[in-house]
Amino acid sequence: MKAYELMLILRPNLEDEARDAVLEKIRGLITAESGTVDSEDSWGKRRLAHEIDHTEEGDYQVIQFHAATAVVAELDRVLHITDQVLRFMIVRRDDLD
Repeated sequence: MKAYELMLILRPNLEDEARDAVLEKIRGLITAESGTVDSEDSWGKRRLAHEIDHTEEGDYQVIQFHAATAVVAELDRVLHITDQVLRFMIVRRDDLD
């Protein structure tokens, strides 16, 4: 399994339950194929450098995990169609394999 980091920007007007549901869905996708979530960090709401869908703020979340490449592909697919996610980026971490 390879080490990855996922940074995602959620809509700032989400209720806590909706935000937690999105994060739980991500955790479920990672752990479904025997992946592991190493750490989660909530950066909170921050001003965006430029507007995204008429939104000036975003709720930043960072998740570091180990998973197979098939899991990363499925995570990418699901996050593209999740309306609560403004932007996301998955990066492979070479330093922690």
